[in-house]
Parts: sequence; structure tokens; C-alpha cells
Amino acid sequence: QVQVAESGGTSVQPGGSLRLSCIASSTTIPVRYMGWFRVCPGKEMELIAVGGNDEPAEYNDALKDRFTIYNDDAKSTVYLQMHNLKPSDTGLYICKVVVAGDGRSANYWGRGTQVTVSS
Repeated sequence: QVQVAESGGTSVQPGGSLRLSCIASSTTIPVRYMGWFRVCPGKEMELIAVGGNDEPAEYNDALKDRFTIYNDDAKSTVYLQMHNLKPSDTGLYICKVVVAGDGRSANYWGRGTQVTVSS
């Protein structure tokens, strides 16, 4: 019913920038929200940002100064723009998709795209 496709992860140098993309496809329930999470080595999954549906995005305050998302609701796409990357940003970046309709909702997760920031 729902497919989530992430792309853009790669190896970058500290201080560099990178943009990730996530495209969702839902054949039954409309996509409502999309955003990004990440799992860094030795740490729990953490929110980066989630947005959509013409609502202000919810951000992790610790990352908001460097990370920005843009939701293209018409294309069920969310981009993650990252600046001034640090080695501690290394991790698996995972796209979250929330579908909702008729009083029901569900969450879907992509497989993730790896970002490696070399010192």
C-alpha cells in the first residue's frame, strides 16, 4: 500500500552540506505528514523534523540551526537540507511517512540512507 524511498546519503567532509530526498507512494490512504529521523551509532533514534499538510514543521531544537526540511505535499516528497555537517552527524537517516484518512492513521518507515561525515 505504501512505499517509502530515500536517497542522497553519502560520505562528506566536516563542514559540508548534503540534501536527502524521500518520496512516498500510497495507493489507499492519503499521505498526511512526512519527515526525517536518524539513528547515530550508540544512540537512540531521534527526531530531526516532521512536516506537511500546510502546517509548521516540528523540529528537534538541537538540530534546527543546521537542518531544514521542505515538504512538497503535491508530490508526497520531503527533503532534508543539512549544513555544517559534523562527524557526530554520522548515522542512518530514516524517512517517516504518516498516512491518514477516514479517522485512521498509520506510520511507515523507509529503510534509511547512510550519511557518513569524515573527520
